[in-house]
Amino acid sequence: MKLHHLNRSRSLRILWLLEEIGEPYEIVLHTRDPDTNLAPPALLDVHPLGKSPVLEMDGDTIIESGAITEILCMKHAPQMIPPVGTPDHHRHLECMHFAEGSVMIPVLLNLYVGRLGDAGAPLHPRIQSELENHFAYMESILRTSGHFVLDEISAADIMMSFPAQIA
Repeated sequence: MKLHHLNRSRSLRILWLLEEIGEPYEIVLHTRDPDTNLAPPALLDVHPLGKSPVLEMDGDTIIESGAITEILCMKHAPQMIPPVGTPDHHRHLECMHFAEGSVMIPVLLNLYVGRLGDAGAPLHPRIQSELENHFAYMESILRTSGHFVLDEISAADIMMSFPAQIA
């Protein structure tokens, strides 16, 4: 397996997951442009979107951290995904999608609107309200074990780590 990792990106999740599952992998480091914060053009040679993470595995090129997480867990760490059809699996699916859908919208809005300076000021109260709402929800579903779905590490914890780190 080969992971194309971009600094300050969601690919950190995949690095953590690869360490957790203990399978050998190679890492190719990519660094953002310090002025634009964009990924380097070299990532376009790996995948047409030029984003990270990208996992090369078994002759396949896989993008999207949620998909990579599910695929790696199904193949190498099935214990990290609750049994299909159970309430835990339903919560697992919710967390997997929440981590990339719901919570990332206000996170990214905050990032991009923050770059607008004074022009973005009218949007900040609404964005801040949404961030507080989403992070409060995350806090409310956190189990006493410190995990989101199971009482040991699961794929959902891997996915929720990026927004939790931002929080």
